[in-house]
Amino acid sequence: MADTIYVLNGPNLNLLGLREPEVYGHDTLDDIAGQLEDRARELDLVIDMRQSNHEGHLIDWLHEAQARGAQAVILNPGGYTHTSVALHDAIRSIATPVIEVHLSNPHAREDFRHTSFVGRAARGTIAGFGALSYMLALEAAARL
Repeated sequence: MADTIYVLNGPNLNLLGLREPEVYGHDTLDDIAGQLEDRARELDLVIDMRQSNHEGHLIDWLHEAQARGAQAVILNPGGYTHTSVALHDAIRSIATPVIEVHLSNPHAREDFRHTSFVGRAARGTIAGFGALSYMLALEAAARL
């Protein structure tokens, strides 16, 4: 049976392709899911991709990833990156490695985006490469 990689997406990522395409690109979340699933099959992995605008759902899914033995979690926490001590604590509470991913480079944006509570708990962070950030994270997760 193939190992599972959870791909969790936070608030407003359901609007990818429509919301600020000059910042986030034109790919939709479904486009990214398709690209990830194609590459995952080549790596003998399974993608479990989800999106929620609710912080508690993301926390529950992190716990679920641990309970179900996921190989890794790729997490784009959206705006929760800079505000969520609860996500930080959830990541620290599980042994499953978490890779933080961002389409844009938060360090090249507004000052308030320069701090990541999630990144302080994650195994690593990949940011600034648009939809490719997810593919790079998948490649990293496959090697963990």
